[in-house]
Amino acid sequence: MNFWDLVASIFWFMLLFAWISMLFAILGDIMRDHELSGWGKALWTLFLIVVPWLGALVYLIARGGSMNERALAQARRNEQAFGQYVRDTAGTTSTADELGKLSELRDRGTISAEEFEHAKAKALGREPQPAASTHSDARAVSATV
Repeated sequence: MNFWDLVASIFWFMLLFAWISMLFAILGDIMRDHELSGWGKALWTLFLIVVPWLGALVYLIARGGSMNERALAQARRNEQAFGQYVRDTAGTTSTADELGKLSELRDRGTISAEEFEHAKAKALGREPQPAASTHSDARAVSATV
């Protein structure tokens, strides 16, 4: 096998690889299209199987422009679904929501002003200020009584 036979073999292999990847892209687009009926999907698939190169070229000419639109719409749906999944799984709230809840707890008297300040500092990512010793001593005394 000489050099030019090797180059020709590589060329035909790359052409076959390009056709296979194009075939998968077209079949994926056919099955993803919600506007195309079942009969339309079957006819396009049959056309691609019976006359592969011609079928692929005709499909790209006839419906190639909308392939990108369908791919972008699918990518947006996937991104939204992933974002919703992350929000649901993480279950995190924003810092403003946490501070609002802490304010409500403080206003209702559920937590003290010191506990509010401590939790607020944690929510904001700061080092909480140590509580005054008189309050901690008073709590220790009331806990033992």
